[in-house]
Amino acid sequence: MGQAYRVAILGATGAVGAELIDLLEERNFPISSLKLLASPRSAGQTLKFKGQTIEVAEVSESALQDVDLVLASAGGSVSKAWASTAVAAGAVVVDNSSAFRMDPQVPLIVPEVNPDAIATHNGIIANPNCTTILMNLAVWPLHQVQPVQRLIASTYQSASGAGARAMAEVKLQAQAILDGTPPPTDIFPYPLAFNLFPHNSGLNAQGYCEEEMKMVQETRKIFHAPDLRVSVTCVRVPVLRAHSEAINLEFAQPFSVEEARSILKNAPGVKLVEDWQANYFPMPIDASGCDDVLVGRIRQDLSHPCGLELWLSGDQIRKGAALNAVQIAELLIKRQMLRSVAAVAT
Repeated sequence: MGQAYRVAILGATGAVGAELIDLLEERNFPISSLKLLASPRSAGQTLKFKGQTIEVAEVSESALQDVDLVLASAGGSVSKAWASTAVAAGAVVVDNSSAFRMDPQVPLIVPEVNPDAIATHNGIIANPNCTTILMNLAVWPLHQVQPVQRLIASTYQSASGAGARAMAEVKLQAQAILDGTPPPTDIFPYPLAFNLFPHNSGLNAQGYCEEEMKMVQETRKIFHAPDLRVSVTCVRVPVLRAHSEAINLEFAQPFSVEEARSILKNAPGVKLVEDWQANYFPMPIDASGCDDVLVGRIRQDLSHPCGLELWLSGDQIRKGAALNAVQIAELLIKRQMLRSVAAVAT
């Protein structure tokens, strides 16, 4: 017999919620009961888990009782409204929104990067932004060998970052454009099919959008490097699922391409993808559905003797959101930081 846990997924009907359900089953997460929670609009829907049909319930104070773990992926306002209720009832909340990421009392965790930070949690653990997670997995192993002095990133972000409805809208846009009719723009401000545009989150006084600043601030927090020089440009591209990023790293001393390649080949959560003869490197179509972040095209920066360039693609819904949250939950169990009131046969 092994320990099992009472789990709730908040935001169960969204793209990340669906992925969480799949991952809990796929990874055989020890569950004694599963609650699927969502907004009143989505309540009453039914979803499958391990062959069983579960009805989605409206999130409420009573629904968050008798729960050990809440995996939240319903947006910042929902997390702010309900996380404290869940914690007061005795649950640990792993939150995928931006609501608590920069709260100094809340650890921001990528299990392959800073697992020890989990020890400081007070009931809430934040899941980083998807682009931050993907970038950190590739940069951290190199940073451990020689600290990064400066990091410049350009992202190529798929429709999946805006949710299932955004993915559906891009398909409709593509068909409309091919048919010669105006493409719908209900989710995105502009057509994304056959197009691209700078990330449409709000801009600050310096001209950086919220998505870009998330990568800057979250990386500094995760790396415990508040003065790390980071500059980011985020772009929406007409890809359904999986983000890509071009990363430029500057070190204090030269960092050989061979050493970087060897380090990343053995780094957790990373898969090296490089076929120089075929000019074949990470692509979002290959990264979709993968747990690992695909990293390749590692090369010397021609403009700086201490610079490296690399390219990555990673599944935004999977490792960029749901998988990272489940891995945090698994880390809680491994470190005996999650209560259990039930047992399950193993």
